[in-house]
Amino acid sequence: MELTLILLSALTWGLSFVFTIYAAYNLIVALLGLKRRKAQKQFAPKGRFAVLVAARNEECVIGNLVESLNAQDYPKELYDVYVIPNNCTDDTAGAARRAGAKIIDCNIPVKSKGEVLTMAFDKLLAEQNYDAFCVFDADNLVDPGFLKAMNNAYCGGAKAAQSYRDSKNPHDSAVSGSYSIYYWMISRFYSQSHSNLGLTAIINGSGWMVSAELLRKMGGFHTFTMTEDIEFTAQCILENEKVAWVPEARIYDEQPLTFEQSWKQRKRWSTGMIQGCGRYCMPLLRQAVKGRSALSFDQFVFFLAPVMQVLCFVSMILSAVTAIFYQQVKLFPDAWFYIQLFSPAASFLGTAFMAYVTVLIEKKYSRKMWKGILYYWVFVMSWIPINLLCLFKKSTVWHEIKHTRSVRIADLPLKKES
Repeated sequence: MELTLILLSALTWGLSFVFTIYAAYNLIVALLGLKRRKAQKQFAPKGRFAVLVAARNEECVIGNLVESLNAQDYPKELYDVYVIPNNCTDDTAGAARRAGAKIIDCNIPVKSKGEVLTMAFDKLLAEQNYDAFCVFDADNLVDPGFLKAMNNAYCGGAKAAQSYRDSKNPHDSAVSGSYSIYYWMISRFYSQSHSNLGLTAIINGSGWMVSAELLRKMGGFHTFTMTEDIEFTAQCILENEKVAWVPEARIYDEQPLTFEQSWKQRKRWSTGMIQGCGRYCMPLLRQAVKGRSALSFDQFVFFLAPVMQVLCFVSMILSAVTAIFYQQVKLFPDAWFYIQLFSPAASFLGTAFMAYVTVLIEKKYSRKMWKGILYYWVFVMSWIPINLLCLFKKSTVWHEIKHTRSVRIADLPLKKES
């Protein structure tokens, strides 16, 4: 019995050590997000942009997005707005056209947003002469200064860039609140900290820019996983191109309201991460070693997230089992047993504290945010069963997330980057 406990303890400590190294790396990088950025260098309007929106049954919200895009503080002759309706059973195309967008008909079978974008990029690269493309989701609203900020990034040499992803409904439910905190954390403690270190930000679903030059260099836009944004980030890094962080460009995203919606969406994200890990981890690691590339190593570490979450869960289970056996054989002091029991409470308090700090730093605090702050532990911990499920059964169906929050850009309290 004692030998079994010693082996269990050694395994537990081994897993804990691996996870601690991983967590320490991310924590050190994240803390650099507290450093303020230099002001963005300003350029005269020059870049000609194509704005792309893949839309599936988005009649309720697409008009508000197009309205916000048409209200950009940028010369109208230097950008066009394209909506690509796909797999629609409503009048998304009509609503977009009435709002002033151009329509690209999707005449081929598509199963994901990545496939829609591939078709649209191929068409516009062949038929038009744009300098860069900006990609949005149909439920977004776009700050009036978005294209101006992306033009500054493009003229400053950026070939790919990610904006600040804000929320238009952080107070609607505990789930939407936790999602909002999640995106604020990514912006501050991932993209900004990586930018401060000279590393790459991460393309994050919506509100991103890519130059026509980079797309042509890469042979077009070709992604194969369920998370085309993360995959394209990895492809950029393998081409030795950074994703610039442009918080001066801001979008407002509609967050899911229910746990069921969140579960379905995050299953797709987890599947995409696992697919990306299998497809890109070794090329990234080879480039990190042979080319001494910090960008590649950092992205390699990023792809390990689902695996590390599962290892953390296994370590927690082993700790609990070991603590119970310790009580039976009295191999270690009673204090060790109580330390193990305290771990879940410490996990909850630590997660809630980080959520609270994020809300304060991002200047998003209101009393309505407390439900999101307190729920954030559930949001984080529910990743563990999602990742476990997706390790064995990947979610390869793109489930539609209904967007019904019909808000106009004029209804939002627009905020500047800090």
